[in-house]
Amino acid sequence: MSRRDHSVVDEIVVRALAEDLGVPAGAFAVGFDVVREALSRDVTTAGVVPRGSVFAGRIVAREAGIVCGLLAAERVFALLAGSAGVAGGIEFEALTAEGDVVGAGDAVARVSGDAAVILAGERTALNFLMVLSGIATAAARWQKAAGPGVAVFDTRKTLPGLRALTKWAVACGGAHPHRSSLWDMVLIKDNHVRLAGGLAAAVTAAREAYPELPIEAEADTVEQAAEAASAGADVVLLDNMDAATMCRAVEAVREASAGRETRCLTEASGGVTLERVPEIVATGVDRISTSALGLAPPLDFGFDEQTA
Repeated sequence: MSRRDHSVVDEIVVRALAEDLGVPAGAFAVGFDVVREALSRDVTTAGVVPRGSVFAGRIVAREAGIVCGLLAAERVFALLAGSAGVAGGIEFEALTAEGDVVGAGDAVARVSGDAAVILAGERTALNFLMVLSGIATAAARWQKAAGPGVAVFDTRKTLPGLRALTKWAVACGGAHPHRSSLWDMVLIKDNHVRLAGGLAAAVTAAREAYPELPIEAEADTVEQAAEAASAGADVVLLDNMDAATMCRAVEAVREASAGRETRCLTEASGGVTLERVPEIVATGVDRISTSALGLAPPLDFGFDEQTA
């Protein structure tokens, strides 16, 4: 995600700020055209902090992990400064880069400037850093467990509204984003198969309708895995299989797709845990997908006043 293209990040940040300030999202327009009175909605700061106060602080990791979300945090303060009519009045200095490893106590950014802007944006900025760094940290842990020969992917099980940033965090952690949404890849599951009249029929229909898109098909049995590969699926998702069944399914897919110009890949999913990764890798699968990346616990960060 390019730091020069803020549009996707800004849209998400604006919704988060609107939620925290208790104003409609429409009160904000990406590009700093924001209601100037928005900061008065932070009644604590407005009531107890003298207007014009200046604050300087550091964002500090409270546990070890992978940093992600610095761009979102930076945009929180930039958009709030614009809303207050003090655009450029906040200095945000990143001390690490997206994807860097940090330890407990490491500072990841310095923020200084108008106290009202900083205090109003503090929690929203930390929330982005916590959630996205937690995802990046989990992604790194899973990909390390799988090793270089097996790619670990996320799923579409993400917090609503955070899909784009979740995928970015997964990549920052060294794992792989799966399809972004419903439009960029065909993924045939049980309900599709029943409605299409069978697995092979579903794969064939999808190929005819969208010849330019990759097609993945879910298989619950070894026989279904072979059927999906024979029908021309690009990836066969081996769903909720034990290691022995998965081994047979991997071999069946290889045999069914032998001679094809592009080899049919296999992906383990469902019932996948970090502890099971070594035995899953040993089955010969090409990929592992898990919702544990996009739904990972947040990494803790704090915002401390800089005293020196």
